[in-house]
Amino acid sequence: MAKSLLKTSSLSVRTKLLNQVGVSLYNTSHGFHEEKVKQKLQQFPGGSIDLEKQDDGIGILTLNNPSKMNAFSGVMMLQLLEKVIELENWTEGKGLIVRGAKNTFSSGSDLNAVKALGTPEASELCMRFYVLPLISVALVQGWALGGGAEFTTACDFRLMTPESEIRFVHKERGIIPSWGGTTRLVEIIGSRQALKVLSGALKLDPKKALNIGMIEDVLQSSDETKSLEEAQEWLKQFIEGPPEVIRALKKSVCSGKELYLEDALQNERDLLGTLWGGPISLEAIAKKGKFNK
Repeated sequence: MAKSLLKTSSLSVRTKLLNQVGVSLYNTSHGFHEEKVKQKLQQFPGGSIDLEKQDDGIGILTLNNPSKMNAFSGVMMLQLLEKVIELENWTEGKGLIVRGAKNTFSSGSDLNAVKALGTPEASELCMRFYVLPLISVALVQGWALGGGAEFTTACDFRLMTPESEIRFVHKERGIIPSWGGTTRLVEIIGSRQALKVLSGALKLDPKKALNIGMIEDVLQSSDETKSLEEAQEWLKQFIEGPPEVIRALKKSVCSGKELYLEDALQNERDLLGTLWGGPISLEAIAKKGKFNK
C-alpha cells in the first residue's frame, strides 16, 4: 500500500513531499512498524473515505461516518492515505473538494485510533495531503470540530454554508492540535487571531470566520447537494487550464511556503522547465500571443 512517508530530516521530508516522491508513513525511528500500525488501526472500524474523480478534473473526497459525525476511525485513516496516493497519481486532476457526509464536516477522530497511528505519523499524513498537486477546498457544512477543524487547514481554501461552525475544541479536552493544525492556522489567520481561536475554543460561525480570514466565502445554500454545486463553481475559477499547469502552480506555491529560499527558487525553475517550450505552452502562445492584456 503505502511506501515510506517519514525521513529523519524535516527538510528532506518536505522536499520529497513537494516533488511528490512516495516515502513511508510509518518509520521505525518513531518506534512504529507499518504492519503493526495497520493492524492497530484496523481494530477501529467504521466509516469510509470516498473519492469521486470527475471528468472536469475535480475530485470529491467525502468523509463518510455519519453515525459518529464523520469522525475519523482507524480504518478511515488508512483509507485516507490510500486516497492521497491515488490523488498524487491522478494526472488529470486539478482540484479537490473535501466534505463530510450528511451535511456535517467532521467531529474529529477516534482518540484510540490517533494513539495507534501516533502524532508524527498523523501530522505527516496531513502534510502529504496538504501538498497534493491539486487546488483543494474544504466545504464546511454543519460542524467542523477538533480534528475536523484541523483537517480544514490542510486544504488550500475553506468555504462555509450559512449555518455551519468551525471550532478548535482541543483545549477543552486537555490537548492541543497535533496534526500540524496550529502551524497552518497561524499561517492562515496570523498568530494573534490563532491564539484567540485556540485558547478561547471560539465558535467560528461563517461571519466571524470570514472576518478573520479563516474562510474565503460563505455559500448561499445549506442544502447538501446545492452547496456542493456552489463549491464546484467557486473552485472552477482557479482550475481553468491544462492539469499540468495547475499542478505545477500548486507545487511551486507549496515549495515557496515550505522550503528554504534557494531550494524553492530551484524547484520553481525545475517546474518551469517541465512546461516551457512544451506542447501546452506553444499552443497557448499560438492562441493568445506572447502577452494577453
